[in-house]
Amino acid sequence: MASPLVGIAAVNSLLFWAYSYGRTLLTGSADVTPTLGQVAVAGAGAGIVNSVLASPVELLKVRLQVQYSTATGGGAVFRGPIPLARHLVQQFGVRGIAWGFWATVAREIPAYAAFYSGFEFAKRSFANALTDGDASKLSPLPLMLSGSVGGVSYWFASYPLDVIKSRVQNSKAPPRGIGYIAATASDIMAEQGIKGFFRGFSPSVIRSIPAAGVTFATYELVMRALNRDSKHV
Repeated sequence: MASPLVGIAAVNSLLFWAYSYGRTLLTGSADVTPTLGQVAVAGAGAGIVNSVLASPVELLKVRLQVQYSTATGGGAVFRGPIPLARHLVQQFGVRGIAWGFWATVAREIPAYAAFYSGFEFAKRSFANALTDGDASKLSPLPLMLSGSVGGVSYWFASYPLDVIKSRVQNSKAPPRGIGYIAATASDIMAEQGIKGFFRGFSPSVIRSIPAAGVTFATYELVMRALNRDSKHV
């Protein structure tokens, strides 16, 4: 249980750092409020950076989740991500741990552009309605609701690409090049039609509502506390 949590914590830490850094680069200052377009660009950039960690973490998660059904056909059952990672590297080299990297990048770009811009749009809307436009005065509830909008936006922007990524990372061997994304999409369409790209969509959206709500509210409240402390130093 600890290993997946550590991986997810590392991914989220990298993601929010990259997003904050990207915002500052685009606006020239951390104190300048970015436009929603700048937010989307910063989110997309953060998604690219985040892929470096998210791709191997999700590869291990996906393959661990399905390993028991695979084991009935004679496959090995791994007790955790480290033995599985070691096995993949031994069998396929570096490709074994970078399996599906470009599919992850393709998903992360629109996903996090929508994730952050959806959150910022909702947060600013709540601020205009409740606190005369001052988002720093919003209570945890509207921050959580804004985060939920970001979470739902994430899946609406990227779910078909997530289906492609998961299929790639569940395949028998890591693909080469980048053309496998389109090839996998064609296979899904041929086998299942357009519905194949949205299997499991509703549970993912529902799950994202509390998860993203808590994530964003926590991030915003922690940043407020840090900013207050820095002003008193």
